[in-house]
Amino acid sequence: MRPDIQTFLTTLRRGKGAHVPLAELGIHPEIKTRFLGRPWTTLSDDVEFWSLAGYDYIKLQPGVDFNPGKIGGEEHATYQADGTSGRKWAREGSGVITTAAELDRYRFPEKSDFDYTRFEAVRALLPDGMGVVGQYGDIFTMTWEMMGFETFSLALFENPTLVEELNTRLGELVVSMFEQFATIDVVDALWYSDDIAYASGLMVAPSVLDRFFFPWLERIGCLARRSGKPLIYHSDGVLFDVMDRIVACGVDALHPIEPKAMNLGEVKRRVGDRLCLMGHVDVDLLARGTVDQVKALVRANIDTAAGNGGYCIGSSNSIPEYVKYENYVAMLEAAREFG
Repeated sequence: MRPDIQTFLTTLRRGKGAHVPLAELGIHPEIKTRFLGRPWTTLSDDVEFWSLAGYDYIKLQPGVDFNPGKIGGEEHATYQADGTSGRKWAREGSGVITTAAELDRYRFPEKSDFDYTRFEAVRALLPDGMGVVGQYGDIFTMTWEMMGFETFSLALFENPTLVEELNTRLGELVVSMFEQFATIDVVDALWYSDDIAYASGLMVAPSVLDRFFFPWLERIGCLARRSGKPLIYHSDGVLFDVMDRIVACGVDALHPIEPKAMNLGEVKRRVGDRLCLMGHVDVDLLARGTVDQVKALVRANIDTAAGNGGYCIGSSNSIPEYVKYENYVAMLEAAREFG
């Protein structure tokens, strides 16, 4: 399939294009390398992967360093920068910013430190019909990760000024990226990711989200509307309690409709006239299921959500290295066959 960014954009706006698009927030380098049959190292390699795999876009981020190795402490920074199979997590208890003094000492980047050269370089590499999605996120997530979730939770009551100052510092930096995305003509759509829910409910009360999350999403939504570029929002978990708030912020498409949290048909019935839906192919099935099961699920999702447009096929989160490669390929093939 040749890339067709206009079909992707039409779908994000709840229309029906020439095909049901594929969409992923992230794909592990090991999967990309195996798909290409050679090492995946350059921007040109990345463009080739997204195009050959059947996507209508390449997702790009600016070069940025938020000192991620310090989030949760160096001894827990097991994520490897080259994308290999290490893991990272943040401490549940005490993070690296628990006091005003620690906030003052922490080395944040400046807006001028962000590197957007990939967005300029990609122009000469895009095949006909292929677009670009500018993506970043995690204002709310970085706020609690840097504090540690327990410290963050207590500080909401005992030291809300500290939460406010950290959240504002991070928010202004991330929003500046979307201000750039909105003005870069090669960028066709914006994608903001920031988890706010578990499969059983919201991570915090809606009132907390109204203070430390939704104002940022609304600012990004305003940028998207003014630039005429659709906005995708990613959060795992069950979001029904704040779905109207998400829509009101200017979000056009919701990703990834986590299967154990929300039923695709129910989400389609509730908000399919206001949001494009993306994803819902269970990562657990991609990791442990069969090719036939994956293809059957892709077909079922298309039948459920794509009849009048407004649905993109993809995983229920992202494509990590531990999914079965043949199952990932089966999802791509099923998208072409049934979509």
